[in-house]
Amino acid sequence: MNSSSAQMKAVTIPEFGEAEVLRIATVPVPEPGPGQVAIDVAYAGANFAEILYRRGVVDVPLPFVPGIEVAGRIRALGDGVADLRVGQPVAALTIVDSGGYAEVVLTSASLVAPLDGSGVGLDVAAALPSNSTAAFLVLDRVARIEPGESVLVHAAAGGVGSQLGQAARLLGAGRVVGTVGSESKIDIAKGFGYDEVILRDQAADAGEFDIVVDMVGGPTRRAGLDQLSPMGRLVVMGNASGAEDVGIPANELWFTNKTVSGFNLAAFSAAFPEETGQALRRAVAAGAAGELRVQVETLPLDQAAEAHRRIESGTTTGKLVLAVAAR
Repeated sequence: MNSSSAQMKAVTIPEFGEAEVLRIATVPVPEPGPGQVAIDVAYAGANFAEILYRRGVVDVPLPFVPGIEVAGRIRALGDGVADLRVGQPVAALTIVDSGGYAEVVLTSASLVAPLDGSGVGLDVAAALPSNSTAAFLVLDRVARIEPGESVLVHAAAGGVGSQLGQAARLLGAGRVVGTVGSESKIDIAKGFGYDEVILRDQAADAGEFDIVVDMVGGPTRRAGLDQLSPMGRLVVMGNASGAEDVGIPANELWFTNKTVSGFNLAAFSAAFPEETGQALRRAVAAGAAGELRVQVETLPLDQAAEAHRRIESGTTTGKLVLAVAAR
């Protein structure tokens, strides 16, 4: 990444720690290299992944600018980039190198979705790249969902949980059940495509499922494996509870005809940018068609620490986005 003499505002992680370590700083404006685009950021999504960067769970160089998804307008094109233009409204995944909590960010042109004529506002568009893209990839690419199959999603009221239920419906699922951690979230999660929403500690009463998606970890992960039907698939994509890792005996899997898979959007995007971009554009198209509902709440960029605190508290529903240069 090259940078010019121009400066911009960004939220940085100068040291690992609690939300209070986040600082507004002035940093050089980056310039796109071959195959990249620079985006003037209007809104940036706030995600649990950025909290992992801030805590030092993910090894990143400091100071570090977090931010894995944005919406805005293309500022500049790197060599070799076609089919995009300066000034074009876009949604983009910035998850490979991060940097979205800033006025300008770089990403691969493959991880950009044009918004022309979509009718999707930039604030809503900033909430689609991470969670909605992940939902389609988890169910279609990883779990390989078949029409009529049953799906159980833990943390159904959260950012990615709110999209998984809807994506399951679009991909032809039969019964779709979500779990939440508190009574207050049940009605909220019901608006996101689920047939039933139950408390997490009651999940065992819901029966068997072909697919279980777990972002919680700990006992929830073990319980999810137990609830798989023969040839069922457990997809692990987080550990929001912070619990100790759960060991899964390999012998148990072959005795019971069950599968456990992991999904990490950052690693997948780095390894398969073209396929990730296709899923991103699919998600944007579904949002534009009204097939995906995204519940968005906006905070100003200088309240990034508050966004992190709210996500860590487990009380958020839907998606928080940061207004960088709202336009």
